[in-house]
Amino acid sequence: MKLSDFDYHLSKEQIAQFPLTERDRSRLLVFHRGQNKTEHRIFRDLTEYLRQGDVLILNDTKVIPARLSKNNGVVYVKFNTGDIKKYLNKIGVMPLPPYIKRKAGQSDNACYQTVYAERDGAIAAPTAGLHFTEKLLSEIKRQGVEVCNLTLYVGYGTFKPVVSDDIENHRMDEESYEISEAAADVINRAKYEGRRVIAVGTTVTRTLETAACEENGKWGMGNEKSGRIKAGQGRASIFIYPGYKFRVVNALITNFHFPKSTPMMLTSAFAGLENLKRIYAECADAGYRFFSYGDAMMIV
Repeated sequence: MKLSDFDYHLSKEQIAQFPLTERDRSRLLVFHRGQNKTEHRIFRDLTEYLRQGDVLILNDTKVIPARLSKNNGVVYVKFNTGDIKKYLNKIGVMPLPPYIKRKAGQSDNACYQTVYAERDGAIAAPTAGLHFTEKLLSEIKRQGVEVCNLTLYVGYGTFKPVVSDDIENHRMDEESYEISEAAADVINRAKYEGRRVIAVGTTVTRTLETAACEENGKWGMGNEKSGRIKAGQGRASIFIYPGYKFRVVNALITNFHFPKSTPMMLTSAFAGLENLKRIYAECADAGYRFFSYGDAMMIV
């Protein structure tokens, strides 16, 4: 496939520069693949699309204030490995993506972080999770949905530009991940019993699909169907694009992604490229907000 296949037009006015005051008041586009049908909802309506027995998987990585500049009041910082976190928390700022055309402010320290973030080490937020509130997660659990965490430390690999015109020549940089035995057991039991595994974000999706490949020894560009995942630590470098056969993930919650980006390619693999481009155009016309601080979609 060609890189140009994943391009689309979006006016700069539709790139969200600030988060909403209420996280779960963002808009939610629901795409039903089987019926090729879309619905326009609010994110807190997510509970209507979940059912007892579903497993919802979150990425609990925590963004560190990794951006340094002379504007922080220092020309350079001398530190050893043990001092890095202390210095970053003192002089670093949140590393907002470059399409947010403003400096990070104090409010971004909380807003550019999921409410369930626990494990320091990411240089960008797993943005699909920014829409959840503690109240919404409590409601979801009361429905009988199992909620569990894994960790993928979001790094440059997620955002590395695709420069090859033939996307199959692209290589993802590795990112570290961890899946606990408890989380693996929950997911594997759900797959065995035919219950849905719902990934919150492309980082969760890549982690789960990598762990399945590690367990089964094959990549997913063929017709392999095994969805058992392997617990433990690992390095994710899987590149998912149209043609990939998903082993673990049955539904995906994600944001609207940058043109020609690997997250857009992964979402295209799940929804279908032409479907996704049609949905993006429909949502742009409807005034949705795009990218990290923007609105969300759920693909079922």
